[in-house]
Parts: sequence; structure tokens; C-alpha cells
Amino acid sequence: MIYKSIYAEATTSGKNRRSIIIYGANDAGLITKRAVDRDAGTKYEVVAFLDENKNNWGKRLEGVTIYPPGKLKRLLEENNVAHLVLSTSDLSYERKNEITDVCLTYNTKVLNVPPINHWINGELSFKQIKKVKIEDLLERDPIVLDKDKIESQLKNKTVLITGAAGSIGSEIVRQIIPYHPEKLVLVDQAESAIYDLQLELNEMDGQLSIPCKVYLADICNQTRMEAIFKDTRPQIVFHAAAYKHVPVMEENPVEAINVNVVGTRILADLSIKYEVDTFVMISTDKAINPTGVMGASKRIAEIYVQSLHNKGTTKFITTRFGNVLGSNGSVIPRFRQQIEKGGPVTITHSEITRFFMTIPESCQLVLEAGAIGKGGEVFIFDMGKSVKVLDLAKKMIQLSGLTLDKDIKIVFTGLRPGEKLYEELLHNSENTLPTHHPLIMIAKVREYDFNTISAYIDDLSLLAATKDDMNIVRKMKQIVPEYISNNSVFAELDKK
Repeated sequence: MIYKSIYAEATTSGKNRRSIIIYGANDAGLITKRAVDRDAGTKYEVVAFLDENKNNWGKRLEGVTIYPPGKLKRLLEENNVAHLVLSTSDLSYERKNEITDVCLTYNTKVLNVPPINHWINGELSFKQIKKVKIEDLLERDPIVLDKDKIESQLKNKTVLITGAAGSIGSEIVRQIIPYHPEKLVLVDQAESAIYDLQLELNEMDGQLSIPCKVYLADICNQTRMEAIFKDTRPQIVFHAAAYKHVPVMEENPVEAINVNVVGTRILADLSIKYEVDTFVMISTDKAINPTGVMGASKRIAEIYVQSLHNKGTTKFITTRFGNVLGSNGSVIPRFRQQIEKGGPVTITHSEITRFFMTIPESCQLVLEAGAIGKGGEVFIFDMGKSVKVLDLAKKMIQLSGLTLDKDIKIVFTGLRPGEKLYEELLHNSENTLPTHHPLIMIAKVREYDFNTISAYIDDLSLLAATKDDMNIVRKMKQIVPEYISNNSVFAELDKK
């Protein structure tokens, strides 16, 4: 026992332990300190608290002094600080970014305390405190929703979601559940993904008392989709199914037309036929001044959906937003994989910028837009500031504890076919109208005659059957005059 006591004293001496600073001298901060002391006391020592509350400055919490946030740099200079732990959940994303930038300068890792509902058996352990991810730094302050209006739209309704197993579709499913729909109808052609979603919903047990019907189906199959509509009689449709990867669609215009255009028309027409209350289409910022097949195909789908306004009792609503953080195939998971493999991190262009929004944020605004829409609107979301992708990659490398050009390199590969350097949310000739929600605006877009756009899509459908890519794209440019190809074989069609 004497030997063990001496050994324990030696291993817990200040010489062998690195410092931790906890941001937030509240109950969560105290619980965090105790978790560190209990689980990692031989490796780390809490040397300071930082707190926004002036009344706490200079006081001590379990023997540890509470400092104002302005003392962070001095504390990092004077101590060998391994981690700064964010114990408070109400920090603005600007403040979180400021803190992270300072800490990265001193090679101090920033950690996040998970929400209390994620604690194991209601108790926080040090192992549950994870590194801050880039998504945490790009998210914005919580979105305030009109929950009563959303619930009045969804409660006791049968809701059909296409692309239900995708990043956006699956999050829409999760966010709809608390509003107590009568039944969920989930449609996707990806077998493994829809199976995983079905398992997730089954594991909710008592939380999910809502009947849920899963259909493995292709939205381009009109017979199959009509059978689903006839069987389930949906009242609300969220159409998230689409092909979205710009370079892939540039090489496969036939599939862009079949899925993004014809598939959308099938669903929209069925919505009228089966008297769906509201049809919400998920679109993209790439539909504005499109430079590639994917963006142009989504713009044509927007035009068709909008042309159906007043053709029946269904309200047709389009929502348009930019890149979604962490979605399948998006830049952040790609960078993360490259960093884990030791690099290089590949970026198409040093000046390329993108708008980003988290998956939950985008889906919340989709529900809000669906609830407030009266039919015929194209809603655009405030995506915040455009982010330079190079800066994003650099910060991700730093957050991983690596050094740029020493541990990992960045390589520029050149813009891909159909890719834009800068994204935009509005056509140059468009203006916006405000809504009651500060992050949602209505785009004033050119309206198309239903018979005209329907005839155009008939032509596109026939051309898709011929697999004549050049003539398909020629027709797309006729429908969407602002479609100018970039870095693509189809650019020759723009020559006069």
C-alpha cells in the first residue's frame, strides 16, 4: 500500500500532467471538471475556468480560478494546455470560431461536451468529450421555427418522402416524427440505405409510434409510383430524390433528365391526380445561372413544378439552398477521409467558394417553407457567408492536430466539368420578397406556361431515349437560356 501510494503520487505530480481549461463555470463546467479528475486525473489537470459572467471572475470553483474570456491567450502562453473544453452549449458560432482560432495558434485542441441526453446512464465521462468538428464551427445560431404552423400542417397527415434514405430525406424523416404525422411513406431506390433507415426507425421503439411504410422504388417508374400513391394516399409530399453530383451528371445527361426532370414530373402529376395537399421540391443553388447539366436539370424541374400552380388543389412549393455539411459525397466527408489517409487533400481551385448549411438547418427550413407556402413560390434560404474551400481545408487539417505542408499537403486539381467557381442563390434578373422568417425569402422568378414547359419536357424525354447527349443539352439550353456550360464539352453549343 505504501508503494502504491508513492507511485500514485509520482504519476499525478504536476510535472507529468498537462493542463486543461474549461470554458463555462456553470453546472456543466463543474461536471466536466469532475469527469476529468475522475477519468483522466493522472494525465490532465484543470488549471482554469473561463466564463462570460462578470460576477464569477476571480472566484474559485473547487479550487480552480475563474477568469474572463479575454485572459485566454495569457493562460495558453503560461501553461502547457493540451485541451480547452467547451462545456457550455449556448456559445454563438462566431465565439466558438474565435476561441478555436486562438487555441489552434497555440496547438491546443478544442473539445466539446456532448448534450446531456448523450451521456451514458446520465453520467459524463472524459472519453465522451470529443474534438470540435468543422461542422461545429460552420453552423449558425439555432433557427427559430413556427412549430405550431408546422404541426398544423403535419399532424395526423400521411407524409411521403422521396429520396428518404439520403442525407436530406432521412433528416426530414427524423424531424417530421415529433410533429405526429399519421403515417410515413418512405421511398428510395437505394436498398442498403433504406434498410439502414428502417433499422434506425425500428430501434426508436416507443419513441416511434407512427406507422411507417418503406418502398424500394424508382421515381422514374410511373406504374410503380402510381401504385404507391394509390395505396398510401399521401397528403404531403417532400421530394428529395435527385441526382446531385455535378461531374457525374455532366457525363450522364440522360440520367439527369430521367431522374431530375421526368421523375419530378411523374411525382408532381400524381400529386395533382391524388389530390395531395402540399408538394415540396428540394432544389439547389446550382439551378441558378447553371453551368452544368445537373443544375440545368434541376432548374427545368423547378420550372415544371411552378407551372402547375393552380392546375389543381395541390400547393406546389420549391426550396432552394446550397451545399449541405456532411451530406453524402460533400466536400467535408471527402476531406476527412483524405486527412485520415495522410493526404493529400485535393481542391479544384484555390479561389473556389461555397455556401454551407448543416443538414438539420436545411431540413428545418424546408419544413418551415412547406408550412408557410401558399403555392407557386420558390423559397431561397439565407446561407450566411460564402466560405472559401481552401480555408475550410486548412482548418480541418489544424483541427486534426496536423501541420499543413509538414504532415499533409493540399493539391489543386482544376475545376471539374460543369463546376462553378462561385455559387449564387438568385438569377441576376430576380429579386426577393421577405417572409415572416428572416432566413427564408421568396424568389421572384420568371413564370413559364404549363403547356410550353410540358412540351419541352416531352421533347427531352424523347431525346433521352436516343441517348444523344449533345442534342439533349442543346434542348436544355433552349429551355434555360441562362445555362452556359463551363469547362465542359457542351461549351461548343454556346458559340454563336
